[in-house]
Amino acid sequence: MRLKGKVALITGAARGQGEAEARMFSREGAKVVVSDVLEDAGRKVAKEISDGGGEALFVKLDVTSEAGWKQAVEATVKRFSKLDILVNNAAILYTEPVLETTVEIWDRTMDINSTGVFLGTREVIPHMRRNGGGSIVNIASLSANVAGPYAAAYHASKGAVRIFTKAAAIQYAKENIRVNSVHPGPVDTKMIRDAYAESWLKRIDTQSPMGRMASSDEIAYCVLFLASDEASYVTGVELIVDGGWGAQ
Repeated sequence: MRLKGKVALITGAARGQGEAEARMFSREGAKVVVSDVLEDAGRKVAKEISDGGGEALFVKLDVTSEAGWKQAVEATVKRFSKLDILVNNAAILYTEPVLETTVEIWDRTMDINSTGVFLGTREVIPHMRRNGGGSIVNIASLSANVAGPYAAAYHASKGAVRIFTKAAAIQYAKENIRVNSVHPGPVDTKMIRDAYAESWLKRIDTQSPMGRMASSDEIAYCVLFLASDEASYVTGVELIVDGGWGAQ
């Protein structure tokens, strides 16, 4: 029960990493707000958490919308009276290199992956101040630290998340609001499998020092640590969870 008594809002929680985080947080005692644009899948996750004895609420949220963020946070506080944890997990991945990246791809990637993180962070801080503190965990990527021959917009968007996290951490540390980022290497999710051909996925396994991609739960455990009071002196950190990719 590492999150007993905590209220957590998780974006992109209808599937993949976000779903794993929502289910794990609930098992660890948190009241969970499952937010996503995928309404049917998100409601299903929230219902299954509730049916299993947890407390969960689904909120439809487009992370690029200021109004949507206000409504999501208001719904959270109305239902659970407070907000302790935000996990900015929602993301999109296009694999085009620079010359094949259109302005539309660039803008959409930045809007979801970077601006969404900024809007969520800005919206929850006043509520965390009233609580006397809180934890914000931004899901970045190893792509924020190590470049590659693909996904130009994705690399840039996650690099923005990396340095924004550090700026916010410094600015609000004295108010006991911790802001950290998690940097996964390849994770076996639908987003990855939809983005890359099977031949590229096999190449990932070959190149990984551990010979495989991470599971969503392996990332979620690291997010759990940063969200919990066990990480009470941890802020501005980038936690790389990549199976050794970055060490090569």
